[in-house]
Parts: sequence; structure tokens; C-alpha cells
Amino acid sequence: MPRKDKNNRYEITSKDLPLHCPTDEMTQWNSHPRIFINVTTDKPAKCPYCGNEYVLVEKETTE
Repeated sequence: MPRKDKNNRYEITSKDLPLHCPTDEMTQWNSHPRIFINVTTDKPAKCPYCGNEYVLVEKETTE
């Protein structure tokens, strides 16, 4: 599951790929059309609809 910080920046891992915004876990999953975002070459990648930023991290982090 993507981890979000206070600036609408999400850290994702390879388990979250292929990535689309909004994600299924977001409370407003139908807030805009679903689009797929390429995070493998664009770092950070930004959703053109809502401005959420996504960055691919190498490790899965736990809290």
C-alpha cells in the first residue's frame, strides 16, 4: 500500500505497480478519471489531475 506524507507525496514499491491514480486505497477513489502513472522513469511522478506525487522506493518500509 502506498505510504503518504503530509505533502501528498506517496512512496510506493514494486508491489504497487502498475500504479494508477487515484489508487484503490484512497478514500475518494472516484475523484477523477483513473490514469496510469509511470514511476520507473519519471521521479517523482505527478498526477495531472490532483497533483499527488509518487516516488518509487527500493525497499518496503514498515511502521
